[in-house]
Amino acid sequence: MLNIIFLVVGLVLILYGANWLIDGASAVAKHFHISDLVIGLTIVAFGTSMPEFVVSTLSSMNGSADLAIGNVVGSNIFNILMIVGCTAIAYPIKVEKSTLTKQIPLVILSSFAVIVCANDIFLDGGANNMIGRADGILLLCFFAIFLGYTFAIAHSEENGEDVKVKELPMWKSILFILLGLFGLIFGGDLFVDGASGVARSLGVSESIIGLTLVAGGTSLPELATSIVAAMKHNSGIAIGNVIGSNLFNIFFVLGTSATIIPLSIGNITNVDLLMLLFASILFWFVGWFFKKRTITRYEGILLVTCYVGYIAYLIAQQ
Repeated sequence: MLNIIFLVVGLVLILYGANWLIDGASAVAKHFHISDLVIGLTIVAFGTSMPEFVVSTLSSMNGSADLAIGNVVGSNIFNILMIVGCTAIAYPIKVEKSTLTKQIPLVILSSFAVIVCANDIFLDGGANNMIGRADGILLLCFFAIFLGYTFAIAHSEENGEDVKVKELPMWKSILFILLGLFGLIFGGDLFVDGASGVARSLGVSESIIGLTLVAGGTSLPELATSIVAAMKHNSGIAIGNVIGSNLFNIFFVLGTSATIIPLSIGNITNVDLLMLLFASILFWFVGWFFKKRTITRYEGILLVTCYVGYIAYLIAQQ
């Protein structure tokens, strides 16, 4: 019963937090003449990825490598297939050309980097597959490059969007952002606790919990934020949030976790890693083709269907 209460309270906090965060971040962006895309790539993406950071870092320190890696891989798959998919179903997403030529290719690169780092047996003939400290430091270097690129485009006119946002004084904008982040992070934490408690009572393995319930739970802030942003016609924040969160999860969260303590891959398989790469490529594909540079409702349904198929595969393997 307590776990169910955690689920409900967590969901309510997440929904309110997403609304406050979008209003505050949008007002700050317009005040400093910064594009919605950049705000989505930085403030919103990093804030909504804090649950993944906390869960994966603590899991690595407690020796739960399966949960740490599964959380990151599962969250990124969820971000692309479920968040972009559900957001497009709620409201079709317009995608900037620079997003398709620069930002999404970085997401594909990050997915490929994880596959390379996690295949020591196949590539180097190692005794076991693990993401070591050297891999972690390399991922953090990629994160530094991503940050440098993001700040370089911060005032680019190409990424600007003429959208109507709620006018707020600076102090109120910052208060909304802080309240939003608190609601998202605390609500996500409650949701994860409740979901994990239910899963463990049913005897589900830790790797499956990491790839599904914990990944989905820690990604609820991104889901709520992107849907709210798209419905408010802030497609830059909606798409930037997903891209920024995915890059933050792999380069910073996984990089930090592996730097603290080398992570054994354990029960996370190449099927899971290849699914992440496939989702990243599909993300780029639906943006370019069909209705050019718009992710439509039908494409959203395609993405969600792929995620449902992946979850069905995991359940069958369990």
